[in-house]
Amino acid sequence: MAENYLAVIDMQNDFVTGALGTAEARGIAEAVVKKVQEFRGQVVFTLDTHGTDYLNTQEGNLLPVKHCVKGTEGWELIPELEGFRREKGCQGFEKGTFGSLELAQFLEGKYRAGELGSVELVGVCTDICVVSNALLLKAHMPELPVAVDAACCAGVTPQRHRAALDTLESCQVLVKNRGDAGQGI
Repeated sequence: MAENYLAVIDMQNDFVTGALGTAEARGIAEAVVKKVQEFRGQVVFTLDTHGTDYLNTQEGNLLPVKHCVKGTEGWELIPELEGFRREKGCQGFEKGTFGSLELAQFLEGKYRAGELGSVELVGVCTDICVVSNALLLKAHMPELPVAVDAACCAGVTPQRHRAALDTLESCQVLVKNRGDAGQGI
């Protein structure tokens, strides 16, 4: 039987309350937690994951803010989601870049086995990691219904959030709750 999946993208301390955290990211946290708790299906998480050499990487040169270093408090999911993940035994996918090939391959395996009905994405940042993961899923499974809940996402800026939603819609990703599309980090 096909199951629906909710992919929670990078709802980590550093993106909510830490090094790259903002009021907008904190503003969606409660809605994301509620969505996770009420979701009927499987929930999976991605974790932006860097090493202590982050500032020496291409990303570190372009975004010189050390964040999501594995093993630090900033790398962990926000407490409400980490508690849920541990209690329910939800899978987490560490990723060193914007999109998670491992997540896409895992879900593609479920899809090919007839065990995947749809995927919905929530989290941060709409214009970087959310859009990257949604487009990876569409590239791997063009007939799979993929959705993004705009009210449970925040972008680097409100303008980039809206631009990412436009891009997602252009690529046949269903954007839910577009009326709340002003979220930005």
